[in-house]
Amino acid sequence: MTGQAFLTATATALTRCTILVIEKKEMTRALHNGHEFSDHFIAFMLGRNNRIEEDLIDQHLSSCEERLARALLLVARYDKIRKPIAVIPRISQRTLGGLIGSARSRVNYFMNKFKKLGYIEYGERLRVHNASLSEVLKNSIFSDLAAARPN
Repeated sequence: MTGQAFLTATATALTRCTILVIEKKEMTRALHNGHEFSDHFIAFMLGRNNRIEEDLIDQHLSSCEERLARALLLVARYDKIRKPIAVIPRISQRTLGGLIGSARSRVNYFMNKFKKLGYIEYGERLRVHNASLSEVLKNSIFSDLAAARPN
C-alpha cells in the first residue's frame, strides 16, 4: 500500500491459517467506501503501532526474563481471551528467542525457571498461568519505578 520497493518484515504462522491477498486497488476502494471496514482497519493499524512501540521499549528497558514473560502472555493472547490458564500452540525455544531477541539457551534457562515456579507447564502443550506470569512483569515494573523515584 505504501509503495515500498521491498518487504521489510516477515511473519511465521504458529498454527494453520488461511491468508487472503487483497490487491492494492481493491483495498483502496474498500477503505474509501466501507466505513465499517476502514474503522476496523484503522483500529488494527493503531493497535499494531502501539504494539511496535511497546516492543521497542521492552527491548531497550526490560530484561530477557521480562521479555520472555511478556512474549508468552502475548502468544497466549491474554489481551484477547483473558482466561486464567491458556494453552499455547507448539512453539520452539528458538522461535521464542527470536521474538525476544535472545539466544535459545537463555530462553531454556528462563522456561525452566518459570516451570519450577509454577508460572507455566509444558510437555505436549505449553500452558501459561496468567496471574503467576504477570507477577514477573508487575514486580519488575514496580521495582524499577521505586528505584528511579527520588527520596
